[in-house]
Amino acid sequence: MVARLVIAAPSSGAGKTTVATGLMAAFADRGLAVSPHKVGPDYIDPGYHALATGRPGRNLDAYLCGTELIAPLFAHGARGCELAVVEGVMGLYDGAAGQGELASTAQVAKLLRAPVVLVVDASSQSRSVAALVHGFASWDPEVRIGGVILNKVATDRHERLLREALEESGVPVLGVLRRAPAVATPSRHLGLVPVAERQAEAVDAVRAQAEQVRAGCDLEALLALARSAPALSHAPWEPDVVGRPHAGGGGVVPTGPALRNDGPRPVVAVAGGPAFTFSYAEHVELLKAAGAEVVTFDPLRDEQLPDGTRGLVVGGGFPEVYAPELSANESLRKAVAELARSGAPVAAECAGLLYLARSLDGKPMCGVLDADARMTGRLTLGYREAVAVGDSPLAAAGTRMRGHEFHRTVLEPGAGATPAWGMVRPERRVEGFVHQGVHASYLHTHWAQRPEVAARFVEACRA
Repeated sequence: MVARLVIAAPSSGAGKTTVATGLMAAFADRGLAVSPHKVGPDYIDPGYHALATGRPGRNLDAYLCGTELIAPLFAHGARGCELAVVEGVMGLYDGAAGQGELASTAQVAKLLRAPVVLVVDASSQSRSVAALVHGFASWDPEVRIGGVILNKVATDRHERLLREALEESGVPVLGVLRRAPAVATPSRHLGLVPVAERQAEAVDAVRAQAEQVRAGCDLEALLALARSAPALSHAPWEPDVVGRPHAGGGGVVPTGPALRNDGPRPVVAVAGGPAFTFSYAEHVELLKAAGAEVVTFDPLRDEQLPDGTRGLVVGGGFPEVYAPELSANESLRKAVAELARSGAPVAAECAGLLYLARSLDGKPMCGVLDADARMTGRLTLGYREAVAVGDSPLAAAGTRMRGHEFHRTVLEPGAGATPAWGMVRPERRVEGFVHQGVHASYLHTHWAQRPEVAARFVEACRA
């Protein structure tokens, strides 16, 4: 049994990431094998979690993957660990818009039967904190709030007032953190700055967070609370087995056989480095299980694709921040264009879509797509349900998948472009490109919901 805690808050900005990352690092420093998890589609926080624990940060998203996969994915990531820390998303009860508790931290906590620690920004309140905590603790009787950590506490007197108020709530105070600018992590237009862009500073920030948590939190009480979680009976998710219900509907892929991995092992190049940091750990695991040899490369520095590349995956990130450097790497841009022209499978999401375009903010990109991209001040954000419009190396026509959009760019496509997806919820529209072997779209997807897409992609690479 893995001891586990869910770190939640009444709203965004309360300090969940600081507390969760600090706890992960503090417990890892004590010699515990700590498994880090993040509720929701966020790619950036798991990078800090990985830095704190030395293990891949993993996402638990009930919208993208379906409620039935949350516990198995958790068990897969936590295998061999003594403690798991799950950082929540937004406010405790906030989830997919208009769909009740779906994809909320509360729902994930219930699926994992895990106690919740509520992080409260106490900077502008005293006795009212008791009413706030009481409300969250009593809203859903299936959610067990095992304690509260008070963040941004100003003085000893302020702490005393807060503690006195919370004595009446029945929820124990497990930590008090003072205001500490040194542990803050810089943000940008889409959230925190990823670890890959500030490695040395990120290491210092995680150390500072761990020290703040050690100084202000009762680690023994938190560990005891984590160990009070009951055993889970779910078998761990395996990347080499096809056969589970799909989050986006469309039935069940027949169970077994394992994803084919008995043929040639084609090289699949996966973009990484500071410009392309958005990826789920399960994608690479699925590609490998399907028989691919996965090689990571950095489009900012590598002038050629990995030797023998038969397929290309370019995920999300911040190409708009690195547009001049990406454009300056002309030899790699030409190599990507040549690979795409050969008909080799190419899967691109969001940042990858921009990189394949003709230009980004006026800077030449790979020119694979007849489209130009530019930054705007408008944020496109939210969960989506989509259907593949036509056949591609990633998905057969009619394949239903759930995804997430998160960008401030727009793409101006040329005439006659074939879309990748038809969006069916929350609005009806078409989006993305399918051309020869290329499947490019703004939609971020989690392949665990449909592991056959990895098998299809690798099989196309073999062909």
